[in-house]
Amino acid sequence: MDRVCSTCNRNKARSSYRPNEWHKGPGLSQCTSCLHGHAPDNSSSRYSSSGRYNKSNSVLVSESALEKPFAQGAFRLVAKGIYISGPRQGEDCVIKWFKSDVVFSDTYFTLDIKAVNKALEIVDKFNKLNLINKVIKVNVPEVWHFTDDSPAERAGQRYLCEPFIQNYQKFNSNTGWNDSSIPWGKVMQALSHFSYHISGGKYVLCDLQGGIYRHGAVLSDPAILSRSRDYGVTDLGSDGISSFFRQHTCNDYCRSGWIKPDNPTRRFNPVRGTTMIRHAVPARISRP
Repeated sequence: MDRVCSTCNRNKARSSYRPNEWHKGPGLSQCTSCLHGHAPDNSSSRYSSSGRYNKSNSVLVSESALEKPFAQGAFRLVAKGIYISGPRQGEDCVIKWFKSDVVFSDTYFTLDIKAVNKALEIVDKFNKLNLINKVIKVNVPEVWHFTDDSPAERAGQRYLCEPFIQNYQKFNSNTGWNDSSIPWGKVMQALSHFSYHISGGKYVLCDLQGGIYRHGAVLSDPAILSRSRDYGVTDLGSDGISSFFRQHTCNDYCRSGWIKPDNPTRRFNPVRGTTMIRHAVPARISRP
C-alpha cells in the first residue's frame, strides 16, 4: 500500500512512514525522510527560486479529457485537469502520460526530470544576470500515479503533473529553429547561448516553449543537448549543438564574451517541432 507524503509529495510505501504518521491518514502523513529533515531526491528542483511547482498532491481529470487528450507527441499524451488540494486548489494543471505501446517509460520519466533539473540550474544563473527586467521560470513536473478507480488501462500507471501554462508558444527547437521576430524569442536564444557558455561548451538548453505572463515567462518540457547524450531521445548530442549554433545569430541579449563552437555545421534540418533520436544499442551476431 502506498501513500503520498504531505511534505515531499512523493508516493511511498507504508514502510516509509512511522506508524503514528501513517495513522494520520492521506494528505497528513509525513514520510520518515521528511520527518528527519532529509531532502528528497529531486531537492535541486524543489527549492529552486526559478521553479514553478504543483504545490499539491492530487488532481481531478475528467474521463472525457483522458479519452480525448488536447495534445500528443510521438510517445506522450497530454490532458488538462484541476488541482483539488494544496495552495493551487482550483487551478488548472496538465498531466502527461505515455502511450500504451511505448516501452522503457520509466527511463523517459527519469530523463524528463533530469532535463528539468539541469534547466533550473541554468535558468537560475541566467536570472541572476539581470539581463532583462523579468524572471524566467520552469515548470517542475512530478511523477504521480493514476488511482485504482481510474479506467482499467490506466489504474496505477505513472504520469507527470505540472501547472497549466496559458497562451502556449514555442521560441526555439532542439535543431536550431527559432522565432527571433519577437523580443521573447531573442531572450530565449540568448538563454540557450548562455547555457553553452556557462557549461563550458558541454550543454545547450533549448526546445524552449511556454507562456508569457505579466512578470516573466514560464517554460515547460525543455531539452538539453549534451556532448555525452545523457538526456534522452531529445538530446541530439554534439551534432545537435553544432546544428543549433549554425542557426544562431547573437542578438542584443547575448554577450560578446560568451563562447560558442568554432565553425558549427548543420547536422539536422531546423524544424519547429521536437526532433528525437534513440540511443544505439550494441548487438551481437545472431546464432541459429
